Amino acid sequence: MSRPTPLGPDSLTWRYFGDWRGLLLALWAGSMQNMHPQLGAGVEEHSRFFDERWERLFRSLYPIGGVVYDGPRAEQTARQVRAYHNGIKGVDKHGRPYHALNPDTYFWAHATFLVMPIIINEHFGTPLTEQEKAQVYAEGVQWYRLYGMSMRPVPPDWPSFQRYWDHMCREVLEDNWATRAVLDISRIGKPPLLSRLPDPLWRLARVPISRGFRWLTIGLYDPVIREKLGFRWTARDERIHRLLGRALAFVWRFVPFELRYHPRARAAWRRVRGEVPADAPLVETPARNLPPLDRRGDPQHYSPARAG
Repeated sequence: MSRPTPLGPDSLTWRYFGDWRGLLLALWAGSMQNMHPQLGAGVEEHSRFFDERWERLFRSLYPIGGVVYDGPRAEQTARQVRAYHNGIKGVDKHGRPYHALNPDTYFWAHATFLVMPIIINEHFGTPLTEQEKAQVYAEGVQWYRLYGMSMRPVPPDWPSFQRYWDHMCREVLEDNWATRAVLDISRIGKPPLLSRLPDPLWRLARVPISRGFRWLTIGLYDPVIREKLGFRWTARDERIHRLLGRALAFVWRFVPFELRYHPRARAAWRRVRGEVPADAPLVETPARNLPPLDRRGDPQHYSPARAG
């Protein structure tokens, strides 16, 4: 069997996956992943994500993005990401066994990532054509091969993936503790960029920010997911959501290319343009995003030794 081929700058995934607009999908992706019974159980029983939400989010962007953007080194990055999940296994409170490396579970998590370019453009940009969506899906399968996981649960094409997605939303995903915990950001701490903001001001700002972000996320769900989670969504909500999305899409046109991308993606674009050597060290998360000292040796954490 031939070696998997990493994605390159000619792909739609390169164009959109490392786009900062993807942060608007953070709650959506986390909650959709956690609604999978096995994934939700693993988060509930093993994850300390809720102790350091911002740090975990921002440092995760580096290796996950690296599987898309690291070029010849992407397969190595993918195997590192896969290894973080080796020990996440057990039996949930309903007596169901789970393992993060169960092929069905692992592919579901990947599925939420591979559709992000489609959702970003649907809600905050120019919607992709069906042909472009099919291309994004094919690139997602190509990217998934880098993990070395079983391809058994992977639908062969975009139409079959759409049927898979509908089946998962209707028949498999569930309302559980991990999903609700991800969606509850009412007490979230300050993001790193606002570290100097006085605590009383953050507590005031946090209320409209958390409510607004949750509302934005509800608007991204498929209707069947909103119904499953018991969220009300009106025609007025939909109109406002669409207007905000169009406003962001308009403003985004004026953002310089370099500023649109996460550092790992930005470095990849620089490498392919010849602005930095092709073998330049990969950009790693800064020290402010690292796990607490007592967890940096835990193989479940991405904790690069030379973060600066």
